[in-house]
Amino acid sequence: MQSLNEYLRFIVTLAAVVDPFLAVPMFLAIAGAQPPERRRALARTVGLVVFVVLTLAAVIGDSLLLFIGASLPAFRVGGGLVLLLMALAMLNAQAGGVRQSRAEAEQVQSGETGGVVPLAIPLLAGPGAISTTIIAAEKGGAAHLAVLIGCVALVALATWAALRQASPIAEKLGVTGLNIATRILGLLLAAMAVQTMAEGLKGLFPALAG
Repeated sequence: MQSLNEYLRFIVTLAAVVDPFLAVPMFLAIAGAQPPERRRALARTVGLVVFVVLTLAAVIGDSLLLFIGASLPAFRVGGGLVLLLMALAMLNAQAGGVRQSRAEAEQVQSGETGGVVPLAIPLLAGPGAISTTIIAAEKGGAAHLAVLIGCVALVALATWAALRQASPIAEKLGVTGLNIATRILGLLLAAMAVQTMAEGLKGLFPALAG
């Protein structure tokens, strides 16, 4: 088990990576014209998919790293770089190529997608969220893993709530408000990304910790 501050840090980092505010306009582009029942069902499905994907990342992340022969410090540096690229895009109020490719964005705009893909994967539960969860789960222990899954559930629940209230949120905040929220989360994520990379570099090069 880690300290409460470590779990709070994980929740804040994961919430910034998932960023439901960035998904609100895309959710409305996909489901805005659908009946309220369909929108609520899609929001529930997206939240559930986010929870399942990140829970699997927490459970099998250790085995995955062992399989590919990557050390945790190396994964921290790589994962931190992914988070930093996402943060830089968020500071410009954009999804960025790490989170969503141009083809996926065009698919959303054309209405050719059912919503779970690419909204849940890879926009919300994408490389950044998966790497963040794997890194956090590496600190080990069944009790730690259980608490970590609880943290993932909180973020997935917040995502579901944000998407379920996507229309009121978009009306109250507007484009500017949503962009400001995304930029604030991007700033927090940039700091977390640099910290993650620094911890990884110290593990790879112990002399840096001296």
